[in-house]
Amino acid sequence: MNQVQIYITVAVFAAVILLIAFNVIDMAVAALTGACILIALGILDERDLVEAARTAAGPLGLLFGGMVVARVLATTGLFDIIGDAYLRATGGSGTRFLLMLIALVAPICAVLPNATTVILLAPIIVRVCIALDADYVRPMVLTAIISNSAGLLTIVGDPATFLVGSAIGMTFGEYLRHVSLGGLIAVLVIVPLLPVLMRDLWDLKRALPPRGPAKRIERPVYATLAGSVLLFMIVLFVFGENLPTRIVPPAVALIASALALLVGFAAKVEPTDNVLRDVDWKTLVFLASIFCLVQAMAKTGLLQILALKLYQVFGGQLTLVALTLLAGIGLLSSLLANVPVAAASIVMVKGYLVMAEVVPETALSAGFSQWPPVSVPVFIGMMFGATLGGNATLVGAAANIVAAGICARQGRPITFGTFLRYGLPITLAQLAVSALYVLALTRFLR
Repeated sequence: MNQVQIYITVAVFAAVILLIAFNVIDMAVAALTGACILIALGILDERDLVEAARTAAGPLGLLFGGMVVARVLATTGLFDIIGDAYLRATGGSGTRFLLMLIALVAPICAVLPNATTVILLAPIIVRVCIALDADYVRPMVLTAIISNSAGLLTIVGDPATFLVGSAIGMTFGEYLRHVSLGGLIAVLVIVPLLPVLMRDLWDLKRALPPRGPAKRIERPVYATLAGSVLLFMIVLFVFGENLPTRIVPPAVALIASALALLVGFAAKVEPTDNVLRDVDWKTLVFLASIFCLVQAMAKTGLLQILALKLYQVFGGQLTLVALTLLAGIGLLSSLLANVPVAAASIVMVKGYLVMAEVVPETALSAGFSQWPPVSVPVFIGMMFGATLGGNATLVGAAANIVAAGICARQGRPITFGTFLRYGLPITLAQLAVSALYVLALTRFLR
């Protein structure tokens, strides 16, 4: 590939981001148009699209399956009960509302993909905000940020963490030992920022509306079956890769979505067409298109050039590389969707580690898993950068896009600037504490 194609690819990337940032074109349309331009110019061909689809299949399957399960669960009435209990527990206090929001979102995101969690909890959050006579846009922004951050608690919490973890053969248990504490710290650092960023909401005091009739589940059998599908999905997320057939998280999500659709079809609560129509296809199209743009970066050799630059600048100083990746990938993930950025970064980091003679050239193959302990912080730094960097802007993560879509359907769209106002300071604080965590991990694994 020649340099002209590299310049064209970078220019198309930049144009897509600028069009989205200034609300000139819908984000899905902008990304899809960018991918089509590269196809028309011959930079991407059929084989590249197949390779992009192979890379995107896992994260997109994880998101699609989670969306379907969430949509079916929404028809059970369970979340009406949770929402009523949440409202009463706040006591009309904005401080309690925000702290309980973290306590509600974070544990769920440890076992479910972040975008799925936003879909599940959005009706509760909007309902509670309306009852408290509070704007729900900022709590929805905060929900997306918490879900992205809490996605670091386990390997299945975020498609980006799954991509990086699975690329180096990291098990669920190894992830808990090496990464989860850093994810917890990233969540907790949000708390002291809330009184500063959302002071009026933090100081909010409202009298609760009169308590109405107790919420009840009208179809307990249906709700039990739908809840069992969710429980089954969580159990397989944790243990599926240890089974003889080795069921990976994206496959788990798809299996659960099929079971959820079967439950909904058998109960005749809502037509399957309605469930599938309500899947957030816009987010899936946006991410698929961004994966195609990232594939162009790989094909033109841009990622290999970046790997070479890393080696030329840092040599074998893995700690500096880990910190540089945390900051650099964090910046990229704020401008692009973090999942494709993570996918591209894996290629770059593997290339660098081969050049630095940390691993043999066979490490570039998909099945290599013999990564020495000193290389793990490099991948973890990249993982933190990709996941937390996605908190900065509206397009940084799937959960952000989903939250924006929900607010838009409610008549209150989230603009790029609004998300940036809250996402950027939180992201900077999270990346700073994550750098300290990576430094400590580097010393521990020596």
